[in-house]
Amino acid sequence: MERKLKFDEIGYWSEIKLDIIREYASAYSKILSGQKSPELYHIYIDAFAGAGIHVSKTTGGFVPGSPVNALSVYPQFKEYHFIDLDELKIDSLENVTETREDVFTYHGDCNTVLQEKVFQRVRYEDYRRALCILDPYGLHLNWEVIYEAGHMRSVDIFLNFPVAAINRNVLWKNPDGVSRRQIERMNIFWGDASWRNIAYSESPQLQLFGERSEEKVSNEDVAEAFRTRLRNVAGFKNVPKPIAMRNTRNAVVYYLFFASQKQFAGNIVEDIFRKYSTRKG
Repeated sequence: MERKLKFDEIGYWSEIKLDIIREYASAYSKILSGQKSPELYHIYIDAFAGAGIHVSKTTGGFVPGSPVNALSVYPQFKEYHFIDLDELKIDSLENVTETREDVFTYHGDCNTVLQEKVFQRVRYEDYRRALCILDPYGLHLNWEVIYEAGHMRSVDIFLNFPVAAINRNVLWKNPDGVSRRQIERMNIFWGDASWRNIAYSESPQLQLFGERSEEKVSNEDVAEAFRTRLRNVAGFKNVPKPIAMRNTRNAVVYYLFFASQKQFAGNIVEDIFRKYSTRKG
């Protein structure tokens, strides 16, 4: 049976994320387009691009995805690179962008595509820069990609840190019950196994036989540790405090991180984060 494309349904928190990215992309493109000495060639990258259109859970209407939003930014980016593992979603994007010679689409794993095909187009020494959106559906992003983006010095990133998925699959109250597969997936996302010592602390309460148990630290503590890795390991010089995206029950679904080499970029994003931090659906 032929599979049909089903547009992703998104909550209001994802709509806020799209607004944040669109607002920064507009400021980013305006600033880089005005750079004349030297002139900079700037591109837009979406590693989990989707179909270009979503369905709002709040209104039931269609919502433009980040690729479509990026294409409407003016001044325009010089190139657009859209990646997705779902062939039907890439087909949808190609239908939307078929008349655009500045759009490149890729059906495949972004961890491979970014490192083998896309990042080479934004080398710092070639006066090229990029805004890269890393919005994984769960633990489907490799730390190697984040690390390379940081050390290239030419890439700004927005990163979905999927804390709800991490808690559901890995950070259990009893870590001994977590499967080896999920632990390995977390190691790949985090970059090593150091998350284990960060995510759990020794409980002050004694167990039945006098041993101390472990207890999980807060989501905020885990996110702050990842923020430290973005700075100290990946090499991004400016990483503002992320904005927490909450669902209708006020639970944190994920943290939206931004990372850059430039202080002014971080300042712009901090202003945008403040603007949207109290917005409700």
